[in-house]
Order: sequence, then structure tokens, then C-alpha cells
Amino acid sequence: MNEARVPQEPVTCARCGRTADTLPLTWTCSVENGRREYFCEECARENIRSIEGRLDSSWW
Repeated sequence: MNEARVPQEPVTCARCGRTADTLPLTWTCSVENGRREYFCEECARENIRSIEGRLDSSWW
């Protein structure tokens, strides 16, 4: 079974810098250049079409 990786330390939005002590269910995760990037709900909503199109966040 492939289990999701949940970070053990506080997470930071790769777009706006917002932090959370634990990973909120509303945040989005993306793997870019082999690294896991997390995006808060607001940043994910603003860029949902780019996320669904699998564009790297540098394109947003």
C-alpha cells in the first residue's frame, strides 16, 4: 500500500509563505523537480487551472 507522506514539521506555502503547524486538509501538494511543494488553500484556488494542467509553479 502506498501511503501519503505527511510532513512532521511545520509546512510553508511555496507561493505566499503562509505557515501551518500541521498540514491542513485544504492545502495542495505538488512534486516539482523532485521536491515536494505545498500550497495553501488561497494560492491553490487562485492557480487551480495551472495546477490541473500540471504546470510548475514557476509558470504561474
